[in-house]
Amino acid sequence: MTPPPARTAEQRMQDTLHRLEHDEDLWVATASADGGAPYLVPLSFVWDGTTLLLATPAASPTGRNLTATGTARLGVGPTRDVIMIEGDAEPLSPDELAEEEADRFAVKTGFDPRRLTTRYWYFRIRPTRVQAWREANELDGRELMRDGKWLVGD
Repeated sequence: MTPPPARTAEQRMQDTLHRLEHDEDLWVATASADGGAPYLVPLSFVWDGTTLLLATPAASPTGRNLTATGTARLGVGPTRDVIMIEGDAEPLSPDELAEEEADRFAVKTGFDPRRLTTRYWYFRIRPTRVQAWREANELDGRELMRDGKWLVGD
């Protein structure tokens, strides 16, 4: 099967922002501060136009790793239409997160960590690198953000 033609950088950027605004779930890859085994977990998220907001149990491997290292690698979408995000993670207790942000998270994801007995933390992920591609013909030019700066648009 012949892949569709490669998208322009502008179209790829538009598609990426649309996915971040409308998708609800992503994969989060972390590792412990001592270089231990990587850990991969699916989580729901909300995009505010600048950062992604996630929530996970504070005591989970993901929660511990995000708190200890302050970094994450995220994957949004299927393998043939993927967005890869590297970013800095800021841990936020439920008390530190603005109520309107927690409400927005709960509405969009259908999940409200504030209502659970397990202690959850929110994590604000500030992207430092974003890549997006569908097929091999989009590998060149897949980088849309580098060092926290968008390379296309703006």
